[in-house]
Amino acid sequence: MSAEDLDQRGDMLRQVKDYLSAMDCYREAVRKKASAEYYNKIAISEIMLRHLPEAEKAARKAVRKDKHMAEGWNNLGVTYYMRRKYEDAIHTYARAISLRPESASFHNNMAAALMDSKEFDRAMLEYRKAFELDPSFFERQSQNGISAHMGSPQDRAQFAFVMAKLFASSGDLDRALHFLRSAIEDGYPKIDDVYRDKAFAPVRNDERFVALMKDRPVAVQ
Repeated sequence: MSAEDLDQRGDMLRQVKDYLSAMDCYREAVRKKASAEYYNKIAISEIMLRHLPEAEKAARKAVRKDKHMAEGWNNLGVTYYMRRKYEDAIHTYARAISLRPESASFHNNMAAALMDSKEFDRAMLEYRKAFELDPSFFERQSQNGISAHMGSPQDRAQFAFVMAKLFASSGDLDRALHFLRSAIEDGYPKIDDVYRDKAFAPVRNDERFVALMKDRPVAVQ
């Protein structure tokens, strides 16, 4: 089989989540034609299998072959992020974003790394950018999935407040109230900032907001 045929077969196997077999195809394709694209696909498969050191090696080979490959830099960032090497992840995601600033998913990945680094203001800017680029992005992403890795109620509360602010300022009051309730339940200590922050101006006159702040749910500790 040609490298192109092996690549197509690997793609089909990856679609049905047979990542080991997909990697066999991509590795054989690399032996015939060592392209950045094939190394990047190996990296993706290794990530899905949680083989993170191997994924990093493949992603590094991809960006060495093509330093302008945004997907390769993003996937290299993923390998760092999944091992909690947040500073490296942030630096690498920045490289991906510089190459493809219109990618909502790249900005979302950067935001997640910034959240885990407790750089909440920068994280909100990245989430806002992702939302501006693709308003349907959060429909396709599990909101619980975005924050599930945050172990402490304090971090979850901060994340929820950031998201409430994002959606309030964009006029999406339903989502703003959803995240505001989550922030209260997780014990966000500066919840009264909603009365001072101009980003929450669109939601302050909503009767649901008034009721929520009047009868605040008990914080979960």
